[in-house]
Amino acid sequence: MALHCAMLSAIPVTFLARFDSERVLDSLRNATVMMGVPTHYSRLLENPRLDVDLASGIRLFTCGSAPLRDSVFEEFAERTGHRICERYGMSETGIITSNPYNDERLAGTVGYPLPGVELRVVDNDAIPTEAATPVTPGVIGSVEVRGPHVFSGYWHRDRVSTSTLDPIDADGWFTTGDLGSLDESGRLRLHGRSGDLIISGGENIYPKEIELVLDEVAGVRESAVIGVPDRDLGEAVIAVIVVDDERFALDNCNAELARKLSRHKHPKQIVVAPSLPRNAMGKIQKNVLREQHEQHEQHEQQQAIHGHG
Repeated sequence: MALHCAMLSAIPVTFLARFDSERVLDSLRNATVMMGVPTHYSRLLENPRLDVDLASGIRLFTCGSAPLRDSVFEEFAERTGHRICERYGMSETGIITSNPYNDERLAGTVGYPLPGVELRVVDNDAIPTEAATPVTPGVIGSVEVRGPHVFSGYWHRDRVSTSTLDPIDADGWFTTGDLGSLDESGRLRLHGRSGDLIISGGENIYPKEIELVLDEVAGVRESAVIGVPDRDLGEAVIAVIVVDDERFALDNCNAELARKLSRHKHPKQIVVAPSLPRNAMGKIQKNVLREQHEQHEQHEQQQAIHGHG
């Protein structure tokens, strides 16, 4: 996306071998646009050099790939005078929605559908039947899009198992795999991937709701919430967090969870990790976290068996 804009405008692009906050801040003076992911902005905020002066030449900061924390959005605006423009897109569709360039940008939302893009949020229970019906504003459901920007299909789709559902229905609606909700004005708010939805004790639990609470606890740098197999509940909620040791206290996490969330949404376990696994786009790989948890559980069981022997 960044390269297309630059090439169409015949402007230079600065490439860095990896993300380094010092080098990024040095490069801002020679740039007018920065396109980043949430991790980039949270790491820039950790650098005391970031201020209004360094960002004064930038026309636009954009963010995609994953939802941006409200606190990062607000702190970045306070430190730089810029309100980050969050957007939402996929390889299969290009950019779907964006906060406006010349109007208010709201923390936690990815904005309105672009011209020519049809977007709807439908009842999860109706997927993948043709009876999918749009939900009312504020209700979480599956995000679907339609329009000329949507790809025609996956390469060599015939090689995919016949049990795999086609993501594009007969009416041209593409199922993104994301969970979202629309407000009264039509802005989209994302709530995570449908594959990350946790069903515990028959209740739907959206990891993003728990992550937003944990991320605001003093000393918690970032979090990821996953569902793991549980004999009693079907799935149990596990939170993996990265912390600042000097400020973190587990009691603060439990207090905030108790204050803001129903008891059945509280993690069964909170695990402190040195970092969260990410892909090349900066997205947290929850499948890797689930695999790591499973391996840990198997190891613990083996240790218990050997110890008992």
